[in-house]
Amino acid sequence: MKIWSSLAVLFVIILVGCAEGAKLVQEREDGGVVAYPFKGEQGSMLSSFRQDALALMKEKCGGPYTIVREGEAKGRSRVVGAVEGAQEIVQERRWGIQFQCK
Repeated sequence: MKIWSSLAVLFVIILVGCAEGAKLVQEREDGGVVAYPFKGEQGSMLSSFRQDALALMKEKCGGPYTIVREGEAKGRSRVVGAVEGAQEIVQERRWGIQFQCK
């Protein structure tokens, strides 16, 4: 039983460690798609990760870019809480931005 509880705690820690901010999820020579998590009550435009996403686009393009389209992308569920019995499943919403370098 102790082995299973240790494995469960390790699994939760790994999942919590996988939480991420803005990420380039699709890369092309002339642009790509970035995605970042946001909280529903906060909205995608006010997310602290939006600035990270804009910086990723600027870095990828080496300067100016055009946003082709943006909208809510497929989210994910993750388990939070490192204490056994105190975990909860969190639905994470994600915002995607398709961009093209100028």
